[in-house]
Amino acid sequence: MADERIRVDFEGPIAIVTVARPEKLNAFDIDMLKALDSACDTVEARRDLRAVILTGEGKAFSAGGDIKAWGGMEPAAFGHDWVRFGHRVFERLATLRMPVIAALNGHALGGGLELAAAADIRLAEKQVKIGLPETSLGMVPGWSGTQRLVARFGAQIVRRMVLGGEMFSAAEARAEGLIDAVVETGAVMQAARDYAARVAGRGPAALEISKLMIASASGEDKGAAVEALGSILVAKTGDLKEGVAAFSEKREARFKGEW
Repeated sequence: MADERIRVDFEGPIAIVTVARPEKLNAFDIDMLKALDSACDTVEARRDLRAVILTGEGKAFSAGGDIKAWGGMEPAAFGHDWVRFGHRVFERLATLRMPVIAALNGHALGGGLELAAAADIRLAEKQVKIGLPETSLGMVPGWSGTQRLVARFGAQIVRRMVLGGEMFSAAEARAEGLIDAVVETGAVMQAARDYAARVAGRGPAALEISKLMIASASGEDKGAAVEALGSILVAKTGDLKEGVAAFSEKREARFKGEW
């Protein structure tokens, strides 16, 4: 049975992924991470989709990882089953072929901010607070808080959140480049839908390739981005078609160098 705490809804060419555990401020446990991974597979498989909106239900976007889910884990299980698995799931979200828009309806803390950072665009309501409070619990950010956030926003702002425990309002986060736009309370989903509609009106192939090129330029998963771009290009050539046909027909390939 699907985990109903991660919902996927469709509005034409737009998918809406909702973290729906409002009684726990949308904090994640292992099953929710698995469900988010599955949601990414579902979205990726839909070739008609052009954009994804990621949001939370209730008063929070996400409070990150549920302490009860990881607090009692043995070190090896904590590192592998929780940190590494969560890291892979967020990476899956970050590398979806279509643009992802995070609609921050409430606070994004710890893993919740790391989740928002996996999106391409972040819109936040004015009451939102963001931060990385992990060191106050004697732990470190584990879902790319010291990696993707540094690559996207710079080391100093991450130092202030991780080392100094600074929390930022939506307006402050906008000034620091952590948030792309701030809207009134209750307005973020409409703003996200409007932005997603703008994205959906652009060339899907151009968007996908541009996203890969930007990731490569910023140093995020550079090797995978370059190989994906090369593979897409080669897959459209006559040489690949000839190579596959020759293999199937058990004959020597007759390449023509057709692009």
